[in-house]
Amino acid sequence: MSFFGKMFGGKKEVAPTTGEAIQKLRETENMLIKKQEFLESKIEEELNTARKNASKNKRVALQALKKKKRLEKQLQQIDGTLSTIEMQREALESANTNTAVLTTMKNAADALKSAHQNMDVDKVHDMMDDIAEQQDVAREISDAISNPVAFGADLDDEDLERELDELEQENFDKEIIGIPEPTPTLPEAPTEDLPEKVKEKKKAVPAAVVTDEEDDPDMKQLIAWSK
Repeated sequence: MSFFGKMFGGKKEVAPTTGEAIQKLRETENMLIKKQEFLESKIEEELNTARKNASKNKRVALQALKKKKRLEKQLQQIDGTLSTIEMQREALESANTNTAVLTTMKNAADALKSAHQNMDVDKVHDMMDDIAEQQDVAREISDAISNPVAFGADLDDEDLERELDELEQENFDKEIIGIPEPTPTLPEAPTEDLPEKVKEKKKAVPAAVVTDEEDDPDMKQLIAWSK
């Protein structure tokens, strides 16, 4: 839009999107980088010219140095512009990211709201109470079915336990009584006479027998030979 259009309220321009603005900044940044490289090469050329003519032609050398100074000033301005553009681009990229994140979060919130649109918290609580009640009923039915009401309900567990203890005690008594007692083993009687018994027997020999043996000539000879 021209200057006069802005002054007299002409048609307003539509603001570009963040993506379009970022793309424009990148294009401008690339253009300035190329300009920067060109100025650096020109500065190097002027510096070489000044070196060559420093002793031969001082006027040319001075003109080259002046031109180098102007180029360096332009390069400095481009450096500042590049820094500003880079900061603007980073800010736009951050804003673009934040916008995308917020849009996604809003879409998720709308979807969650739509999912809960037909749900009532009170109805949900009532439904959960009904489920818990039905579970209790099912549990009571299972307990009633598993309880043997018609089979052995009149039996007393204490009587059964007492009878079982009596049977165990009876089996224990039978096992104790049925075990044979060990018979003590006595040593066998010796078959040979002990030395004391032999001496007593010798003492108990009748005198008549001894007398008869002494009268026998063969016995006398045997007794004499044994001595």
